[in-house]
Amino acid sequence: MPIVTIQVTREGSGPGRDAVTAEEKARLIAGASQLLLDVLGKPLDSTFVVIDEVPLENWGWGGLPALEYRKRRAAGQA
Repeated sequence: MPIVTIQVTREGSGPGRDAVTAEEKARLIAGASQLLLDVLGKPLDSTFVVIDEVPLENWGWGGLPALEYRKRRAAGQA
């Protein structure tokens, strides 16, 4: 019984969106499940997929909050 956790920032995937859409989540679930079937032979009905949307202010890398890191990278400072 595989369990796959997908973490994404809660900021949406396009202008005016503040979350991943239900359609996008369904595609992530289908794709992750199919991958486990194809690679490991795990049946679709035994695979669980959890999508965790993390608030952007709780996400960071490079020692910085995500928005600050992105600003610096865009300015060529990262």
